[in-house]
Amino acid sequence: MKQLYFIAFKSILTKEINRFTRIWVQTLVPPAITMTLYFLIFGNLVGSRIGEMGGVSYMEFIAPGLIMMSVITNSYSNVASSFYSAKFQRNLEELMVAPVPHYVMIAGYVGGGVARGLCVGLIVTLVAMFFVDISLHHAGLVVMTVFLTSVLFSLGGLINAVFAKSFDDISIIPTFVLTPLTYLGGVFYSLSLLPAFWQGVSALNPVVYMINVFRYGFLGFADISVPLSIGIMVGFCAALWGVAYYLISRGIGLRS
Repeated sequence: MKQLYFIAFKSILTKEINRFTRIWVQTLVPPAITMTLYFLIFGNLVGSRIGEMGGVSYMEFIAPGLIMMSVITNSYSNVASSFYSAKFQRNLEELMVAPVPHYVMIAGYVGGGVARGLCVGLIVTLVAMFFVDISLHHAGLVVMTVFLTSVLFSLGGLINAVFAKSFDDISIIPTFVLTPLTYLGGVFYSLSLLPAFWQGVSALNPVVYMINVFRYGFLGFADISVPLSIGIMVGFCAALWGVAYYLISRGIGLRS
């Protein structure tokens, strides 16, 4: 039985990977172009006037944040669009009645989001190497952080797709929630530059913890405790997994 479950998981995962690699011009190239523009504008042009931040050049400082920003966006959008498309085309109904546990289905879709997030993260990292010398302070922490972040936002994309009633609903969360959280998550600045009040407000932003741990993995310093940040990421992943499992097991938003 476990072997059958693994085959089901592998099938869903393979379908998801084929889905975004088949249209790689739309899924993998745009993030590379967008991040190249960020590096050119904020790194070379603006960064040269800012100077150093945290003891490193501004370009080195923003590189981890830009990589993480692309991972967040692509992990989320991959699962949100794929799961909603399956729901819209009623392909999901066949999967729901199949003898496949719900956790296997969730793992398959989330795995696809993680795969795209990691692919885009690697591509953006390669782009960054043309502008700045990339050095790893703690490679294991970098891998763990990008994996947890991909899982977290893939689950978020799945939950968004469950509640979405049209394709427009899929773009609401990225536009009005993800974008503000990411831009205010310390990608372009250090939290130490903020007044005490706004540092406290920033502590409510989960993206802050992800970017800080990721930056620590590259540069060796962070504005927030690394163990605390890892604990928060794991907690969010567990909470969103629980929500996704509850929604799918109850068929909420999936049955017309």
